[in-house]
Amino acid sequence: MDNQTPLTPPPGMQQSNQFMQQPSPLPNATGVLVLGILSIVFCWCYGLIGIILGIIALYLSGKDRKLYDANPTAYSLSSFNNLKAGRICGIIGLALSSLYILFIIIYFVFIGAMFSSLPWGDMMK
Repeated sequence: MDNQTPLTPPPGMQQSNQFMQQPSPLPNATGVLVLGILSIVFCWCYGLIGIILGIIALYLSGKDRKLYDANPTAYSLSSFNNLKAGRICGIIGLALSSLYILFIIIYFVFIGAMFSSLPWGDMMK
């Protein structure tokens, strides 16, 4: 076999000087998806961890969305779908965490109102 002969395309196929470039994934798509899922998981930890993770997921998804909008052909569709799913999970986690913090505040206000109405003066006698 002669290593000096160039490869020629089969008949009927055109030879192209440009290489086919596969689209690359968005830089933070997987991270946004993980953060969005974790924001839902950790929303029950007094809401604080879920809020932090949800905000980070939304911020990173906004940056990657701008990259994708600038040049959609450079990035793969599957990574864009991961980005959208992570953004949705981040919004859900942020909402659940906010509701949980609101519930905790209302609970402590209710408990405080109950204790303030007790006859504390009668117990000291």
